[in-house]
Amino acid sequence: MSGLGPRGLWLAFLDKTNITVTALAAAFILYTKSAGVFYFTAGATVCSISVKIVKRFVRQPRPPHIPGRKMKVSYGMPSTHSATISFFAVSVLLACIYLPIHPSLRPGSAWRVFPPFFALPWAVAVMMSRVWLGHHTWPQVFAGASYGVALASIWFGMWTGGLNKIGNEVEEVFNVCITSRSWP
Repeated sequence: MSGLGPRGLWLAFLDKTNITVTALAAAFILYTKSAGVFYFTAGATVCSISVKIVKRFVRQPRPPHIPGRKMKVSYGMPSTHSATISFFAVSVLLACIYLPIHPSLRPGSAWRVFPPFFALPWAVAVMMSRVWLGHHTWPQVFAGASYGVALASIWFGMWTGGLNKIGNEVEEVFNVCITSRSWP
């Protein structure tokens, strides 16, 4: 990587963004102990796994291999990275617009503005990098993004449609168990 310029380093970072997103999600779950954050992270995992299953049915190959780049061995349609990162971005946006700020976070409008301010451009950059890195075509990225947006919308609807009440109860029990250090 020593020969990479700033654009190459940025693309290398975006190519491994799954590690960064996983670490950030895990850290946020541990910090907030939020059932909602856990639920939406589980949704991103469901998104990733289900889109890989769809790939096996669609069986569209990836674009021609670029010499000097690591060749991917799976199919390309739809893009898993695009589906999962768009799931996260839409979930963050919907949560910031419609859900109450979690009690573990300081109240204020910053929690409504900053997360989407970072998540949405990052998602777009990740999706564009999939084409720039030669891993996908634009239609594969668009299909993945559409899949992620659709699943995030459904997942959010299930949360606000009643699963949030169960999540709140689970969170309360978990917090009581942690503070008292006893398990039911």
